[in-house]
Amino acid sequence: MKLNKTYLLLTILLFTIETLIAIYLKTGFIRHTFGDFLCVILLYCFFKTFIEGHHFKIAVIVLAIAFTVEFLQLTNFLELFNLHNNQLANLILGSTFQISDLVAYSLGIITVIILEYKVYKLWIT
Repeated sequence: MKLNKTYLLLTILLFTIETLIAIYLKTGFIRHTFGDFLCVILLYCFFKTFIEGHHFKIAVIVLAIAFTVEFLQLTNFLELFNLHNNQLANLILGSTFQISDLVAYSLGIITVIILEYKVYKLWIT
């Protein structure tokens, strides 16, 4: 395990953007769709900050985590853990299942894979 400063900076930048979206935008495309798109990119960058591994495998793991959290929203898992009144838990884990979120997550991970492939190819050639 080695700290990757580039991914750390990207993580901090994306976290800041996500925080600003959460604070200042309560509705609309940027809040509900673009925020989800950025969320998986943020998680990917966070993992890549500490884990040296194959880009595609990490991207798939992040997508699986995002899908799992989204599908858990079909259940009352926040109530099971007595977190339904916790604003932070509701913000991070969500409370409403949306297929559009799954699309946003998928597009975010596809973006990551494309960018990583292009960067990797540039470094090789």
